[in-house]
Parts: sequence; structure tokens; C-alpha cells
Amino acid sequence: MSGRNGAAIASLALLLGSAACTNFYEVPIETPIQAKLDVAAFRRVLVAGFISGGTDDVDANLETVRLLRSQLRTKSGLRVIEADVLPLAELAADKAKTAPANSSGPSESTETSANGNLPKVASDVQTMAPQAQAPAPATVSQNAEAAAKIRNAKDLEKYQSIFADVAFWKKIGEEYENPLIVTGTVLFTPHSQSGMVQREQEVIDALGRRRVEPVREYMERKGFILQEKFIFIDGRSGAQIYSEALREERLYNQNDNTPALSSYFELMDEIIPRFLSTLSTQRVRGSRVLIK
Repeated sequence: MSGRNGAAIASLALLLGSAACTNFYEVPIETPIQAKLDVAAFRRVLVAGFISGGTDDVDANLETVRLLRSQLRTKSGLRVIEADVLPLAELAADKAKTAPANSSGPSESTETSANGNLPKVASDVQTMAPQAQAPAPATVSQNAEAAAKIRNAKDLEKYQSIFADVAFWKKIGEEYENPLIVTGTVLFTPHSQSGMVQREQEVIDALGRRRVEPVREYMERKGFILQEKFIFIDGRSGAQIYSEALREERLYNQNDNTPALSSYFELMDEIIPRFLSTLSTQRVRGSRVLIK
């Protein structure tokens, strides 16, 4: 037993001696992440606008456009177009309401022409034109009200058709010299969750020593969920070329009065790097430890 103890002590001494002579070097490295979308054909990018919903505390359409444009100016090789933010929800609601009227119009005109009463046709058009134009302000107001009622993913479904409207997006592209168009949907909704949560608590023992112990307790937490769908459209043709859906969630203790806008920016901090990796090669910084 004494021989074995001596050998163990000698091995430990040798290990400690070699460890004392070991040097550790931390080397910074960068890992490139290839872009998901080839944007070599575009020189300009237009962040047009988003169909947004959820809470009324944050204008997710306006804030998302501002934030993405700011990031693209510094982290993308594309020239960012400064333009008014499109109210896509209102435009989509307007298109949905006018589509049935447009489809019924030609049949009525054909039927009138078949009767051969041309003077009567002209008279009818002149009489009906003012009546058709009068409800326009009310329609815009109704569209704005309908857009404000988007509260969940199901409410967004009836607005999705605008993203497939090739003629609409091609017209937008022609207006801004055929850029890459970024659009999509943003849903920023309040969220609450209750359950057992582990937290660290400082305790003092009988001898007056302080230590930290994990404590599990039942807690109600409130926060927000941010769901974004980015749609990339070729401004030359009006066709979709790529889309990606992202989701982030953040919960806070019940006593934390975190403003909705602050939480929105915290969640966007997680989403923006993934958005940028779609358009350009990003470099992830890290470090490695070398032993010598």
C-alpha cells in the first residue's frame, strides 16, 4: 500500500508540474454564414411595409420598417430606398372589397350593349358614377377599422392574397426602379404563462455565512410573442422569390412593468441577425482556446 501511495503522489506531482508549464491562448475566430438568397441582380432594396396586428401599444408595421431599413443601411450592400410605409392591411382589405364589384361590372355592360340601346347606356353611366364615388371615404375608414382588428394568425389569413398579386408588386417595382422588395406580416401579441420557475435566492446560515441556493416557486409571468414572416419579391416581375417565418417569445416577472415597445425591440434583436443572413453573408464571432 505504501508503494502504491508513493506512485500516486509522484504521478500527481508530475501532473501538477506539467500543468504549471502549460500556456492557454484564446484565439478570436470568425465563421462566415452564407446568404440564403442571391441578391446579386439587385442594387436597391425597398422595405415596403407589413401587415401587422396583435397589440395596439406598438405600430409593428412602422417600427419594423424603420428598424430593418436602419440595419440594411449598415449591414447590407444594397441601397435602401426611402419611401412612405405602405398600409398593406388597408390596401388588402380594399382589394378584397372591390374585387366582387369589378367582376360583376363587365357582365352588366355586356347585357346593356346586347339591348342595343346606346343612349340609355351613356345615361346610366353618368347617373351611377357619382353614386359609386361617394362611399369612397367610408370605405377607407372601414378598411382601417378592419386592419385594426387583426389579433391573431387566423385574422391574418384573409389578407394573404395581396402577396400573390403579381401586378400590384410589379407596379411598385416599376415605380422604384425594380428593387428587391421586402414585405410580409408581423404579429406582436401579449402572452401570459404560469407555472413553476427556478430562481436563485441568497440565504444566511446559522454561522452568518451567505450563499445562493436555487429555489422553485409558482409564478405568473407576462410578456409578448413576436411572429414575423418575411416575404422577398422581385420588383422586376412582381413574383415572390423567398419567404421565411420567425418566432420569438419573452416572459417577465409579474412585478416587472416592461413597456411593450421595449419588449418588441428585445425580440427584434434576436430576429434581425437571421433576417440579415438571408440577404448577405454574415460573420459569427467567437473564440477558441489553444493549449501550448
